[in-house]
Amino acid sequence: MAEADEKFIEDLVKSIVDNPDDVKTDRTIDERGVLIQLYVNPEDMGKIIGKEGKTAKAIRTLLRVFGAKNDARLNLKIVEPEGSRYAEERSDNHDHSDHDHDSRKEDANDDNDSSSSDDSSKSDILDDVPSDVLA
Repeated sequence: MAEADEKFIEDLVKSIVDNPDDVKTDRTIDERGVLIQLYVNPEDMGKIIGKEGKTAKAIRTLLRVFGAKNDARLNLKIVEPEGSRYAEERSDNHDHSDHDHDSRKEDANDDNDSSSSDDSSKSDILDDVPSDVLA
């Protein structure tokens, strides 16, 4: 029989998804506490993750509160099904992330270069200001 924490997550997730019969959990215990792995239908991944991951974060928060009430450290891992569109989007974004990161570095370097020239122009402007005003 499923543990109370596992049943809690299953019941919660089944109330959110379109395919409740496909919700499965796997509970393991290690030195860091209890890990519950959540498996859902690939079509339901968006409902579980939510906008900007807010639904997943809320589920994890509720699980931690449940654990705190029962003196247990509970963690949730949402397992991405093979071939889910979210796994594909993540791999697509990962392929381009190095390029994006490099271009952001270049932009930051450009900003730093222009700021150094701005500093010299600022000091030129301050040369015209009387010293008693700057004090």
